[in-house]
Amino acid sequence: MNVPFYGHVRQYHNIQDEIDPNIQEVLESGQYVMGPMLKRFEREFAAYHGMQYAVGVGNGTDALWLAFQALGIGPGDECITTTNTFFATAEAIWIAGATAVFVDSDPRTNCIDPSKIEAAITPKTKALVPVHLYGQCADMKAIRKIADRHNLLVIEDDAQGIGARGDGFRIGELSDAVCTSFIIQKNLGCFGDGGAVVTNHEKVDRIVRKLRNHGSDKRSCHSAGYNSRLDDIHAAVLSAKLKHIDEWNALRRKWAARYSAGLRDAGSFTLPYETPGYYHVYHLYVIEMKNAEHRDPLLNFLNENGIDAKCHYPIAIHQQEGYPWGKDARIAGNVPNSERNAASCISLPMFPELTEDEVDQVIAKVLEWNRNAGVA
Repeated sequence: MNVPFYGHVRQYHNIQDEIDPNIQEVLESGQYVMGPMLKRFEREFAAYHGMQYAVGVGNGTDALWLAFQALGIGPGDECITTTNTFFATAEAIWIAGATAVFVDSDPRTNCIDPSKIEAAITPKTKALVPVHLYGQCADMKAIRKIADRHNLLVIEDDAQGIGARGDGFRIGELSDAVCTSFIIQKNLGCFGDGGAVVTNHEKVDRIVRKLRNHGSDKRSCHSAGYNSRLDDIHAAVLSAKLKHIDEWNALRRKWAARYSAGLRDAGSFTLPYETPGYYHVYHLYVIEMKNAEHRDPLLNFLNENGIDAKCHYPIAIHQQEGYPWGKDARIAGNVPNSERNAASCISLPMFPELTEDEVDQVIAKVLEWNRNAGVA
């Protein structure tokens, strides 16, 4: 049995009767960019977060750096984040002209470690940029307290955590802006690239709307801006899918629990950690090899046996070739947890449309490798 990593086509077939009419509505309207479907989805997405504003943009990277600009982050400023995440988090800081400052991650959640943040703060620090990695919320209560003590902005990179929540807080509740990606593999994905900025600040909403559309808030009137608009066909897909996101996240949690139950006695790796009281949405189900040298052998074994496992993210940002790409960056202290995470991570297939047989097949093959390698 082959087990894919993504279930895009299965998901489309399951709700085709909801997606296709939405797309047809856009096609018949003749308004494919900045049209009524986009406006509808923006209202729905803001309401889902319990926030006032949502602005659809071209992709998750644009969501970040447009939010940075709207909040006045630019040259001479520093933004503190982590290095064991997708490159776009730091890339967006650099595009905005600011300096990326990397601190270590929590060894259990792999999200930013709040205990490492204050030592990295300088007079140039303008913002904290936590990433809700793999679908697990960062410790936003601690992060917000630090931000308040030092008068800092907080921008959440929520590309992987739509629907996640913490113990007594929702995503967006403790920050100045939430930035997300809708690329197809996300928990809420369109049929290509897309992103959004969600905020309770009218000024941020107004500036991002203007920046995404060539600096225009009135037809034929422009200032400095860009072309970064979520088109209405993608909004149509997202509007149909948003109604199912909580159901799909619950299924991800079901499969994660099945993985964890089946793999708990395998001693060669650690399983994902869910902070007590938090709601992890398992964008990815990531195991970490206790011996990093075992990562590639297990990954190769799974791939050779029809299990489409992957690595997210095997090269930390500060370890990428050419770092820091001519941009300003610094590492505050050592980052051993981030480097360990990058070197040892394996993502097992995770999507709502998995079957019990597929999950059990993945478990069986992982355990088979453990036995054959003598590390069980």
